[in-house]
Amino acid sequence: MSLYTGRGDEGKTDLHTGERVSKASPRIEAYGTIDELNALLGTIHPTDYQDIGDVLRSVQNHLHVIQAEFATPESERDGPRIEREDVEQLETWIDGFDADLPALESFVLPGGCDGASALHHARTVCRRAERRAVALGHSAAEDVREPPLVYLNRLSDLLFVLARILNHRADVTEPAPTY
Repeated sequence: MSLYTGRGDEGKTDLHTGERVSKASPRIEAYGTIDELNALLGTIHPTDYQDIGDVLRSVQNHLHVIQAEFATPESERDGPRIEREDVEQLETWIDGFDADLPALESFVLPGGCDGASALHHARTVCRRAERRAVALGHSAAEDVREPPLVYLNRLSDLLFVLARILNHRADVTEPAPTY
């Protein structure tokens, strides 16, 4: 089987159902941005820390589930889905990592060690993916379940705390912005 088919040369792609849609449709924008986030997370690990690597691998699998969910209209959907328990897992990770950090007293400038910088970048892509998912839900005749939206919102918080953890473990100071 060839990797290329030529079917997308005119700016359209297939959904799971076989329906042809514009590559600029809100659905494609939403799951394409999640794909971008997933690929970016793949550049961050393996990290020097097994706990963070395990979390990122789990998150990548969840993002793959969200991509599949967004690529398939509700009436045709079957298979795994993001649920409230997945969001609760993110919250558990956030609370656990945050407990190991000094209290946050101001905004911090994104950056620090390589892994933290990449996680800050991933956090911004995650926020964009969330905006695209919300836009998909607002577009005509599209249905987006709440758990994936909440997951993306909470995921950006997790990516922020993971960036802080990597900087903390590397003994890198997080500068506050000056105004």
